[in-house]
Amino acid sequence: MRNFTHKLILIAALMLFAMPLAAMAQESTQIFGGYSYLRGDDDDGGVDLHGWNVSVNQNFKKWIGLKADFSGHYGEVSVISTLNKSDLNAYLFLVGPQFNLPGTDRVKPFAHVLFGAMRTSLTTFPTTGRVTLRDSAFAMAVGGGLDVKLTDIIAIRLFQTDYVLTRFDDDTQNNFRASTGIVFKFKN
Repeated sequence: MRNFTHKLILIAALMLFAMPLAAMAQESTQIFGGYSYLRGDDDDGGVDLHGWNVSVNQNFKKWIGLKADFSGHYGEVSVISTLNKSDLNAYLFLVGPQFNLPGTDRVKPFAHVLFGAMRTSLTTFPTTGRVTLRDSAFAMAVGGGLDVKLTDIIAIRLFQTDYVLTRFDDDTQNNFRASTGIVFKFKN
């Protein structure tokens, strides 16, 4: 849990550092950070992972922008019933277009199609010590969400949901991700 807290502090510091940079952007910029849940597809029916999600969206027009989305998810899984629980970490690195859909001045829906990679790390603890296996694979996320404006620069992301497709070992996994948090908006 301590590692998770350190990661949240690092993310918050990075967001605060990025805020002045975003204010200098030519068009509107949105920086999001918050909690994320990933329901990972595996051969045993699925695994629940909890973590964080951070994204930056640079709008080129009122209706379209380029989004970079990063998330980390953590949990424990049983690999073999005779072993203790194993630690599973999954990181998504995605980029793609975000479409700002018609809404009201206060409620802003959006949709996106993102492409990139997922990086996983599985650490087991057999009697001989510690063994870590890492793998990377293609990832794609299709989804959207809803932001609710609180002030001119702060909004709450009520939800962001994504279907996340990954391809590990020539096998397709169908995952689900849900995130919520705070959005900082900057206009030039």
